[in-house]
Amino acid sequence: MDFERDFPDDAACLDWLVGHLYPDGIFCPKCEKVTKHHRVKTRTCYACQFCGHQEYPMRGTIFEDSATSLKLWFHAFFLMAQTRCGISAKQIEREIGVTYKTAWRMANQIRSLLVDDEDEEFPLAGTVEIDEAYWGGKDKWRHRDRKQGRGGKTPILGMAQRPEPGLPGRIIARVIPDGHEDTILPHVTKKILPRSTVYTDEGRSLQNIGALGYRHGRVNHVQGIYVRGDVHANTIEGFWSLVRRGIGGVFHAVSTKHLQSYLDEYAFRYNNREDERGMFGAFLARIEKG
Repeated sequence: MDFERDFPDDAACLDWLVGHLYPDGIFCPKCEKVTKHHRVKTRTCYACQFCGHQEYPMRGTIFEDSATSLKLWFHAFFLMAQTRCGISAKQIEREIGVTYKTAWRMANQIRSLLVDDEDEEFPLAGTVEIDEAYWGGKDKWRHRDRKQGRGGKTPILGMAQRPEPGLPGRIIARVIPDGHEDTILPHVTKKILPRSTVYTDEGRSLQNIGALGYRHGRVNHVQGIYVRGDVHANTIEGFWSLVRRGIGGVFHAVSTKHLQSYLDEYAFRYNNREDERGMFGAFLARIEKG
């Protein structure tokens, strides 16, 4: 009901898009200043009241060249944002009445907006948990040509910054070529600030991380030790559990080719779980011109 009230038709969606993409008004290149633009009735554009220059808000966005109505796009955003563990393209097809091919493309395009671009600008700091996970089915069911990583699975590296005053909790999850130390440590030094406190399990690939300027604490899962005071990796392991249940229950299977985009979606949900705009608002806020 809230969605229908705020976005009853394509025009309402387009007006929201203009307000979001042009918060200070639309700049007219002919007049060389921000001018008043009026909506052109028969087109998805706005015309300058002085010179008639036409600006197309959807140009350069994921909506460009799409034959699907803008309201259906916004409805797909809404459906993906309102479900805790995601929604399959098949369910989007049923909900908004498009073909499966269209639904899959829409979901994939929306998911492409959720890439965490704060990794470089705001690296992790404080107390950070690091853990590796391996994604894939049992090795005996996989074709010989598909076997990779450990036991035919795809390695994933996860880093979780624990929430502290001034440091909100944040997750970074990346598909990596392998689980070797030479592969993992460059990701760690790039994403985590020096002198941070890092907690890991007994994995050998991170045993030398203390030599890189981090305070390092470990728990030995093999010996049944999962928590030792403040030292544990339960945050990132809980995230892995959420991803496994979500993908297994909603999508059933995800190929290595598309796994990173699904990890981006789950990490985005985690990192924006307390957003004042709500998850739907957080999703819409990612719309931008390319």
